[in-house]
Amino acid sequence: MPVRVHQTVSVSNKPRTALAVAGLSLGTALNPLNSSMIAVALVVLRADFGLDVAAVTWVVTSFYLASAAGQPVMGRLADRFGPRRMFMLGMALVAVTCALAPLAPNFALLCVARAVMALGTATAYPSAVVMVGAVAHRAKVDSARPLGRLQMANTSAAAVGPVVGGLLVSFVGWEALFLINVPLALAALLIVRQAAPHDETRERGSVAELVRDSDIPGILGFVSALLLVMMAALNVAPGYRWWMLAAGTVIGALFAWRELRFNRPFLDLRLLGRNRPLMLVYLGFAVFSSVYYFVFFGLPQLLQEAGGYDPGVVGLLMLPLATMSVVATPWAVRAMGRFGVRRVLIAGVVLLAAAAALMWLLTGTLVIPLVAVLTALMGVPYGTVSIATNQGMFVSTRPQERGVAAGIYQTCRYVGAITATVMIGVFAAGGVDQESWARMVLAMLVLCLVTFGVFLLWRQRAE
Repeated sequence: MPVRVHQTVSVSNKPRTALAVAGLSLGTALNPLNSSMIAVALVVLRADFGLDVAAVTWVVTSFYLASAAGQPVMGRLADRFGPRRMFMLGMALVAVTCALAPLAPNFALLCVARAVMALGTATAYPSAVVMVGAVAHRAKVDSARPLGRLQMANTSAAAVGPVVGGLLVSFVGWEALFLINVPLALAALLIVRQAAPHDETRERGSVAELVRDSDIPGILGFVSALLLVMMAALNVAPGYRWWMLAAGTVIGALFAWRELRFNRPFLDLRLLGRNRPLMLVYLGFAVFSSVYYFVFFGLPQLLQEAGGYDPGVVGLLMLPLATMSVVATPWAVRAMGRFGVRRVLIAGVVLLAAAAALMWLLTGTLVIPLVAVLTALMGVPYGTVSIATNQGMFVSTRPQERGVAAGIYQTCRYVGAITATVMIGVFAAGGVDQESWARMVLAMLVLCLVTFGVFLLWRQRAE
């Protein structure tokens, strides 16, 4: 009789486990979905709010800044207050913010809404990763299986984001990019509330301890330095450009000084100082990401402004890029097993440079077949270098440091995306046309050369 009861409980747990993983996957997918959907809405936002290219990039930058600062902090809060509680709080924040965002009277408040939404979505992934352990333990399965499903959800969301965003903008308007998150976030909240394991009892501590452990001054310094440098690059306030650049540099230096002396820093710069291979992986990945996001955010604007394509069509034309990146990933994994991480990294950057050079063809024509082929070609090196840098990070760190290392790795992605959006604003201040696209292609090739040099110096860390 006891054996029969145990079997009944095990069987009954299976659909509950599957439901919990589905809810966690849905919540974690909101960050990549919203970071990619916006790519096809930039031209429409410029028209509705009367903006130039430099100004509209803030709707992208605000999201990435909040994500870069929010993910490690939310991970610590999940450890302290419970992942299930933090996940549901994040989803509630997304739902409320996205319901109110379409009512924003100006573009500045819309950017604030994007930043708040990013904080909510940034809560989901670290909380989900912590919960996966409890879910897998309850179902008596290897945690790699639900973690794999989370990763697939994130990759798929990034892939379909431009398509979904294009259709929503075409048939409803940019407001739908926010409103679609309301039912999705509420569904994730309710599913996790119903199916995920309850949080264990955790020590709450005092507010002062929480502020100290979260390194709030470090986070503020990081965001402030980035903001000031970006505002100087975009020449937001012409009379104060050099003052902002100087202030950003000073704050950046103070940020580095503090992080090197803080016990639990937001960015563990000491880890980079004692680990040259890891530092090279981060640098190469950040520069590589800037090349990718040049295409991801610049090409949709080129196709809409110079090509006159509808946002829905543009979304479909961006799909091959994400699709081929998914297809290239297992190939890159097999290649690393045979040739090693370094050779795959270098081969991936060579492919990236070739794909970027071929983007020059778009300065002459924007016909659909050519665009589809070029976006597909760009997806191959993206999938290859992404998985290779991830593995490079893994083999460059000790097991006890991999959690911190993974957080900084994700921040490097956001820094690359922010760099790309700022440079698009600089090179295409008057609009993204074929002339400004030529300047962007040249910039991409220079960045490819830098990435190649960085990965050429990289060697796997000796154990």
